[in-house]
Amino acid sequence: MIEWRDEGIVLAARPHGETSVILELFTRTHGRHLGVVHGGVSRRKAPMLQAGNQLDVEWRARLEAHLGTWNVDLRRSRAGAVLSDPLRLSALSAVCTLCGFTLPEREALPDFQMRTESLCDAIVSGEGWLNDYVFWEAALLEVAGFRLELSCCAVTGGTKDLAYVSPRSGHAVSRAGAGDWAPRLLPMPAMFAGAVPSLEGVHGALNLTGHFLAERLAPSLGDRPVPAARTRFLRELGAGHGS
Repeated sequence: MIEWRDEGIVLAARPHGETSVILELFTRTHGRHLGVVHGGVSRRKAPMLQAGNQLDVEWRARLEAHLGTWNVDLRRSRAGAVLSDPLRLSALSAVCTLCGFTLPEREALPDFQMRTESLCDAIVSGEGWLNDYVFWEAALLEVAGFRLELSCCAVTGGTKDLAYVSPRSGHAVSRAGAGDWAPRLLPMPAMFAGAVPSLEGVHGALNLTGHFLAERLAPSLGDRPVPAARTRFLRELGAGHGS
């Protein structure tokens, strides 16, 4: 019998049989990991298994390759704390769904996991989380192998007047370096160029990360569409909810 204990964020819970669920977690030391929670649809357990909640868990399986089972205890509830705020609720859902969409199974990513926990806590607190979310999406792309190189120009090597981003490589391009190619390039978001965060800046930055999620990341994962939860978050952001 193999067993270990960990702590992690609930990413999703899917029905499994009549009374159980398959629980997907982003754990601190075992990465994205799945297992069965027996009785997961019960009144006592179901509220614990909401996306975004923080759990203490024990995983058990006869063999490492097996799906295994979870024993779970609630450490921190996040989903209930944002239930009345459509923007923050959709942001929390987007974080969890994008993790499930992007991250490899059973690969430890401790730094990114802690960054994700911090973002989830910031969403719950309501303080400065939009800025954190923007840079979290950029970090998610990097974890997936699509790092945005925005500190210097891909053509000249310079660091000034960076006005564009290559839609293929994700590398910054200066105005001088772009030349006649400028119409084919993406605009450099002000937030990634060091500007003070603003709602307009958030929209611009998420347009950029969204391009690479859809055009580079999704095709590498079997050409699945970017999760609808992100679209719902952008819709709520456009509606002007929250801060």
